Amino acid sequence: MEISSLTKLFLIFIFLSSFQLCKASGEVINPFTKLRFDGKNGEFRILQVADMHYGDGKTTPCKNVLPQQMSSCSDLNTTDFIFRLINAEKPHLIVFTGDNIFGFDATDPVKSMEAAFAPAISSNIPWAAVLGNHDQQSTLSREGVMKHIVGMKSTLSQLNPPDVPDIDGFGNYNLEVHGIEGSELTNKSVLNLYFLDSGDYSTVPSIPGYGWIKPSQQFWFQRTSRKLKKTYMHTSNAMKAPAPGLAYFHIPLPEYASFDSSNFTGVRQEGISSASINSGFFTTMVEAGDVKAAFAGHDHLNDFCGKLMDINLCYAGGFGYHAYGKAGWSRRARMVVASLEKTGKGGWGDVKSIKTWKRLDDEHLTTIDTQVLWSKRSAGARRKKPIGHH
Repeated sequence: MEISSLTKLFLIFIFLSSFQLCKASGEVINPFTKLRFDGKNGEFRILQVADMHYGDGKTTPCKNVLPQQMSSCSDLNTTDFIFRLINAEKPHLIVFTGDNIFGFDATDPVKSMEAAFAPAISSNIPWAAVLGNHDQQSTLSREGVMKHIVGMKSTLSQLNPPDVPDIDGFGNYNLEVHGIEGSELTNKSVLNLYFLDSGDYSTVPSIPGYGWIKPSQQFWFQRTSRKLKKTYMHTSNAMKAPAPGLAYFHIPLPEYASFDSSNFTGVRQEGISSASINSGFFTTMVEAGDVKAAFAGHDHLNDFCGKLMDINLCYAGGFGYHAYGKAGWSRRARMVVASLEKTGKGGWGDVKSIKTWKRLDDEHLTTIDTQVLWSKRSAGARRKKPIGHH
């Protein structure tokens, strides 16, 4: 639980700057207009950070840690964990999947957000965020929180698609990851990332519990998926199959409850806190055919991945130290790495495989549960089951 000296230097810089990293008018410059695979190794590396629950920094205590850790533990341990992961994994994109701040304990939500996202910003790594159910519980509305995030440095987050004015929620958008510079796919997105606002709490009196992904969002997703497939498969350098997609949101879908220990990788230590109704987004993804995995947070003690109808449903596991956890069970994060296929000419083609693993916040940043989420070879070899006659 010791905070590294390198991180301490970063923290001094961050906190002495009074969280003014991106407030000055005209200073918000976004150089990351196009995400792209690494030309050296053909990889694109995504770090998922779920449920930071950031409060007021060093004065905010930790939850559910061992007694000997309690006195020195605060939000700064969450910050330290992100810095360690950045140094170890060197991600090309960091995705924050909601409950980035814990609104009830964030005296100033702007300062809390700027402290929470500071490691990504100071490391100059592109990042994207969606909202959870706690982000808006301070003095900013849900829209206000997302608008602030969109204005921060080096973020690729968007408030909403500009051509869909009536979409539900805030933070529905997609990002395209292009092929290697100079390759035949340099101007094509070979990996598509979808971000959706899964809401906070139901506003329908007869439906208790958490929010859900609404029909307007699903319509936007369907339209976006069709457009990306058309561009990829029916224009110059047309490809035979759609580019794989990944979806990120906070609240798990009801289908996350489909698994038991025999058919997932990881642990399930608490119930699946999905909405109490099924709005059909899983079916929508299955019909679209391009999404290979979906990633959620919300249930901090679950960190599993399970495959259902060719889509992997994954948790990241709890990350933040002010979030509830389990004493002695390390905070964790999920890595996803997409790798391109080598072409016969020594160049790079489209996505060959997508792998994932988790990193634990222990002495060695232990890697666990490495698994292949999708591979081009296995997808091509899949056989259809015969339909019985009734």
